[in-house]
This record gives sequence, structure tokens and C-alpha cells, in this order.
Amino acid sequence: MDKRTFIKTAGLGLAVIATSPFTIGSEPIRSGATPKNWIWLRPQAGKTLDYWKTQLEKMKAHGIDAVLPEVYNSNNAWFETNRLPMREPLLETLIKAGRETGVEVHSWMWTMPNNMPIYTEKHPDWYAVNRAGQLANTQPAYVPYYRFMCSSNPEVREFVRQNVADLASKEGLAGVHLDYVRLPDVILAEALQPNYKIVQDKEYPEYDYCYCDTCRKNFKDKTGLDPMKDIADPAFHAEWRQFRYDTITYMVREVLTPEAHKAGKQITAAVFPNWESVRQEWRNWNLDGYLPMLYHNFYNAGLSWVGDQLREKIGQLKEKKPVYSGLFIPSIKPEELAEAFRVSLEAGAGGIAMFSYNDLKDEHWAALKLLKK
Repeated sequence: MDKRTFIKTAGLGLAVIATSPFTIGSEPIRSGATPKNWIWLRPQAGKTLDYWKTQLEKMKAHGIDAVLPEVYNSNNAWFETNRLPMREPLLETLIKAGRETGVEVHSWMWTMPNNMPIYTEKHPDWYAVNRAGQLANTQPAYVPYYRFMCSSNPEVREFVRQNVADLASKEGLAGVHLDYVRLPDVILAEALQPNYKIVQDKEYPEYDYCYCDTCRKNFKDKTGLDPMKDIADPAFHAEWRQFRYDTITYMVREVLTPEAHKAGKQITAAVFPNWESVRQEWRNWNLDGYLPMLYHNFYNAGLSWVGDQLREKIGQLKEKKPVYSGLFIPSIKPEELAEAFRVSLEAGAGGIAMFSYNDLKDEHWAALKLLKK
């Protein structure tokens, strides 16, 4: 597995189906309701509408109700746009295929990373700064694409809002799916740390974000304290920690969710179980659904941990909405898929979300077919 996959999966760095329990404003799935299953899909170039219809028909036949194609990856777009560098209009093709096959299409977009040179070079003030004073656009943590912007910056919020608006305007799209709606991991999931030859037994400055001028000014205006000058150890300052949670929460609640709903679209997000480590307090958000990345092997845990996390996180939600159990397919043997599904539903999940489509082996497809019966 390459570094991108490790970070993405670490804790992650349509026509509405008539039987679906998931609609804007819905409550969590009720006992006995039909599960809804999702799958993340990486883009492939040059494929025809017929090709994608065949793929979605296969998904539908195996109990997959919604597909999450990655259509903006912080470098380029896979949908029609005059704002971003465009590869091809894959999203529009998938929407057509979804309409004909009955599979929902939710556009998967990177939220806070921005790797386009026009921004990394000309808008350094948009980017997050770590406690060591390093800008994410020039000295990103862990991997080169970890160039996170800061949600405290009004221009950044407007840029992200417009990305959501552009996607939400697509006729036939079921929803917008947010990824990387957070800051960089201050502490990686424990099983991933050896891959980067690091030991994170505390919050180290080079991974601790954001200390940009906007964040420091806003916090000082609120508390009278500059976190870089007036706090002895910012890693242990509860109010400073909460301030950073709240900057992300504000953008989600007050900017992104209203934008999607204004266009009549659902809005969901891939979120971390260890949310504190990425300043992602999603229990306080107002999305229509959550897909926590419960990749148990990254936490040195078994499948029972998936159920424990679901019960805990569902119980903590301020606004009760469906939660779908995110499963990392490369770590789940085909014969374990039924157990992962059972554990998830018994813990209150509305279904499962699988990462990713290209990782499903023939044996996984056979196991999914059995789950559908």
C-alpha cells in the first residue's frame, strides 16, 4: 500500500432509491429498515457510458446502493467546471449511469487540501501553519499532497463553498461527499506510525496545526491569548484545542451544509473515529449522514472494535443522522465480510461503506451477493 493510501485510509489524508432510509432530515436507521450500502470509487479515464452502466449494474446486483466517485482530488476535477483544471466529465457520465441503474451517485471531493500550483504559489496565506511555524503549502506533513488550507480564512471558506456549490448544481446528483474536512493528523493511527518511521507519543510541533496569523488573531480576540506566545504548552490548552475544532465545525455547519441543501442535495462526509487527532468534532456537525472510516487494522484492533466505535460515535451525535460503517476492504478477507456487516448493523449502522471498488476481489463480490439475500 502506498503512502497516499495509508494516509487516506488512516483515519482517511443518483436517483434516490425508493427503499432507502436516507433522505435530507432523516433520523438514524430504525431496526428492521433496509440497510444502505456505499462504495468509494477512484476515477478511471476514457471509459464509456456503457462501461459505467455495467459497473453500476454489478454494484446494484450485489447490494450496493450508492457510489462515491472521487471527482475532485485537490489537483483536478472529473466534472464539467470552468474554475478548476478538468480531466474529463466523469461525474456527468456516472449520473447518467446511475439514473439508468438505480444507483445513487454522491460526488466525493477533497475539502481542505489544495495542491494546485496557482494556489500553493500565489496564496500562501490560505494554508495551515504548524506549531514549528512551517506552512503546509511548502513543508507539508507526512506526504507531499498534505497541503491543507485553513478553514479560519474567509477566502478559503469561499473557495470550498464554491466547490460544493458547483457539485451540488449537477442535475441528478444525489449528494456531495466531503473528504479531508479537517486538519492534518497530529497523531497518526498507531499501526501507521512505523511506516513513516515515527513514534507519536505526544503532539509534536511539526504535526500540530493551525497556528496561522488568522487563527492566532481570532483566538487572541476571543481570549486575550496568543497561542504561540502566551500559552506555555499549547498541546494541553483545552480552549485552544476547542477553538480549532470549532473552526472546522463552523465551516461545515454554516457554509457547506447550507450550500448543499440550497440545491436540494444531501451532504455527507468521510470522518475519523479518532477525531481529536484531526480536529474534526463531527459529533457537532449537521450533515445528512456520516461515513466513519473504521479501518480496524490501522488501530491494531479486530472487527469487534468496529462495533464499539459505532455505538460510541452514534451515541455522541448532537443531531441524530445515519452513520454508515466505513470498511477498508484490503484488510477484510471475503469470509470476514459478513461478520463486519453483522457487527456494523447490530451496533446501529445504517449499512456499510467500502473502500474501495477496485479492491473488491471476486470472493468479496460473492460474499456481498450472499449478504443481499
